Amino acid sequence: MLSKLFAAFRANNAEDLPDPDAELALGALLVRVAMSDQNYQVEEISLIDRILTRLFQHNAIEAAKIRATCEKLHAAAPETDTFAKLIRETTGLEERLAALDALWEVVLADGDPKEDELRVLESARKAMGLSFLESKAAREKVEQAHRAIS
Repeated sequence: MLSKLFAAFRANNAEDLPDPDAELALGALLVRVAMSDQNYQVEEISLIDRILTRLFQHNAIEAAKIRATCEKLHAAAPETDTFAKLIRETTGLEERLAALDALWEVVLADGDPKEDELRVLESARKAMGLSFLESKAAREKVEQAHRAIS
């Protein structure tokens, strides 16, 4: 079902985009969160690259290429919950919680979370089948990590 949906949105685009897997879906969600406030900053771009490197064991160049593909997927993309449902259907709870942590990292990267960023994150959280309490714990974990760095 998801492959039909992705094929339908890709048919309208001249570019040949890959079928998203959980990694590309998460990358597209990270890009979507970062771009949701209409202020896609270099700090957010490099953070997404670092997250892709950390979660999927890529080197910096591979991560940047994957992020660029994710930017194209985001631009041609279905709704946020389609990416999140793909993650839910193809990964276990531990990976979905790691995805939620990563989304919070991007939301909190530029200081105070923006309403648009929170809306995207909340939609993704629900579609990934994660609870409000799991999201609250992920946010606290990311905020604690930021305080430890400061």
